[in-house]
Amino acid sequence: MNYLKQISYLIVSTILVGGAIGCQTDQNGATATVGSLPPPSVKVTTEQRQVPPEIAKEMIHSPIKEDPRAKALYKPGQWVSLFNGKDLTGWKVTDFAGHGEIEVEKAFKGQPALMLPMGETLTGVTFTNPVPKTNFEVEMEIQKVDGNDFFCGLTFPVGETHASLIMGGWGGAVVGISSLDGSDASENDTTEYIKFDNGKWFKVRQRVTPTKLETWLDGDKLIDQEIEGRRVHMRFGEIELSAPLGLATFQTTSAFRSIRIRRLPESK
Repeated sequence: MNYLKQISYLIVSTILVGGAIGCQTDQNGATATVGSLPPPSVKVTTEQRQVPPEIAKEMIHSPIKEDPRAKALYKPGQWVSLFNGKDLTGWKVTDFAGHGEIEVEKAFKGQPALMLPMGETLTGVTFTNPVPKTNFEVEMEIQKVDGNDFFCGLTFPVGETHASLIMGGWGGAVVGISSLDGSDASENDTTEYIKFDNGKWFKVRQRVTPTKLETWLDGDKLIDQEIEGRRVHMRFGEIELSAPLGLATFQTTSAFRSIRIRRLPESK
């Protein structure tokens, strides 16, 4: 009998030790395989090791590997235009179900504009060229033409993850970033409420660094969000098709112009 007990003890010990080596469990019981976490060259905190790898990735705001093409395309401090005012060169229509018919209007109120017409739900375009993953700014002018929901859904990289700046959501007034720690733009630290009139141009600038997300509206800083130790991610659903860089609207017609991006100067 003692011999059988010893055998049983060895079997149970092997299972327990193997589990401790091969996986880690968080306080909610979720298990992550250590081997699927980021490589040793990337700094991973104890907190990140205690969550599933897909969530740990959303807490890494410095890129594991930067696309060398992006380094060549975007010189520090130099703005690069992303819209030629003639066609969709560099963009593709995002495959949202029931999207509006996107077009370039060469003389919208006197200037070329990228038009995202109202669809059944989402309408948008996704940039097809590489972009920086951090230490960059995106700037554009946007006009809400018609509709009562978000007229700007700007999706952008944040290290190894992505987020979306939402303007005019949830009935037309909510501004914020989706998402932080599981909460979308309507219910996290970035949430603001602003009335956006139809027919008016708004200048928007979004800055991304490994430690902060900053947003300006018509030159005034609107969002100044620390992200160290925070989970940054997109809201679940079709909007994820906008990554890595995309523009979208929800049941709203919008005009976009002067779309440009720059890598931040080295001193930033």
